[in-house]
Amino acid sequence: MSILFTHSYFLRFDPKQWEAGQPYAPLGTLYAAALMRNNSHDVELFDTMFVHNPADVIAKIETFKPDLFVIYDDGFNYLTKMCLTNMRDAAFKMIKIAKEKGCTTIVSSSDATDHYEQYLNEGTDFVLLGEAEMTLSELAETIEKKGTGFTEIHGLAFKDKGNIIKTQRRSVMHDLDNLPMPAWDLADMEVYRDYWLRSTGYFSINIGTTRGCPFKCNWCAKPIYGNRYNSRSPMNVVNELKFLKEKYHFDHVWFCDDIFGLKPGWINEFAKLVKEDHLNFRYKIQSRADLLLQENNIKALAQSGCENVWIGAESGSQKILDAMDKGITTGQVKEATKLLKRNGIRPSFFIQFGYLGETKEDIRKTITMINNLLPYSIGISVSYPLPGTLFYEKVKADLDKKTNWTDSDELKLMFKNTYQPAFYKQLHRYVQKNHRMHLAIDLVKKSLSYPFKLSPYTIKKLASLFYYIPAVFFAKLKLSSLEKTV
Repeated sequence: MSILFTHSYFLRFDPKQWEAGQPYAPLGTLYAAALMRNNSHDVELFDTMFVHNPADVIAKIETFKPDLFVIYDDGFNYLTKMCLTNMRDAAFKMIKIAKEKGCTTIVSSSDATDHYEQYLNEGTDFVLLGEAEMTLSELAETIEKKGTGFTEIHGLAFKDKGNIIKTQRRSVMHDLDNLPMPAWDLADMEVYRDYWLRSTGYFSINIGTTRGCPFKCNWCAKPIYGNRYNSRSPMNVVNELKFLKEKYHFDHVWFCDDIFGLKPGWINEFAKLVKEDHLNFRYKIQSRADLLLQENNIKALAQSGCENVWIGAESGSQKILDAMDKGITTGQVKEATKLLKRNGIRPSFFIQFGYLGETKEDIRKTITMINNLLPYSIGISVSYPLPGTLFYEKVKADLDKKTNWTDSDELKLMFKNTYQPAFYKQLHRYVQKNHRMHLAIDLVKKSLSYPFKLSPYTIKKLASLFYYIPAVFFAKLKLSSLEKTV
């Protein structure tokens, strides 16, 4: 059968990310395409990453004439997990276009798993629920044989005589080494390279080494891989790195796992293999403060090229961390941050404001933590209710019609809390500026010890204080005014 794969993330529809210019190929889509190609299907990709309009898919459909049109979102990318309405609307438009062209339409995404009724009512023929490669393989085989036993396929939703049928949940895969390498050749990697070089001066690619997360933060949804944690072997990952290094000459890797190297001994074995194969690259990961403190993990990360670790610090208030069921302490965040810096790795923090019960004092503790620990970078969000989470159940009565952001920069608090939504939007601006100001002050303090060795970069940072000091002052004034408005 001929299968046209696509995904629903349009970089142009997400202004913040479009301006950043740091796109990653749709890894989950490429995995599914590789598996179907191995199953002897004729496979092509319509990559929406740089496309202007969903209607641009028409030319590809008319040229390729696929039997199946598969919207298969990248479940490794947090931007697709957020289920932005710009992307949902684009998916609906592509479904209608493909149906008009006579294709059988199939959708796999976090949003479609949570809202399969909406997608079926918009005209798609099948929704793949959860981890979807095996479901897609069985479904394509059944369609090709003109079978009707769709109810026997686990992890599927479809309509039968107007009624929505949802089959038994599919178990996740355990041996990830059995999956074929993603179909990297289907993506135009030179376009990705060009965007990265223009925005950063280096080329970064994305690789997944695991699927799932066993921890149970009560605001985090896992509609695709669930709470199970399965890992590729270090050798399997290194073999892919060697292939990609030779073919695409990347400089940097984002290991896009929810948690990198959770399996005991994995990080140390990975570092050993990277050294043996003389691989030279830089990379960033996501991890937990408590895990970083185990097994000399930080030293092994540094030895293998890790330059940046994103930690889910979330809050400087232990009360809020406990309410989130985060399972870490502020002390562990502090210790992990110091150890990372000591080993030449940049610690970065994910920060979340607006969680239920958060007070002005909790916010103050978070800002103090950032100012004292001085992470390299911070990613700030407000609490976002995702279906299937305990947090969502607690706030769903307060949700109006709006339950998703339009794009990743909207940052709208969608439920009633201590302050109005505008306060949290301004809090984001204030904390970012305040963080940059403190980083500049710290750099200047260190540099003044060696005044005759000031670099152009340090001089630039020193000059930036003339902007940030008044900018932080006025941002704080505006925040204070919004604090008083309920």
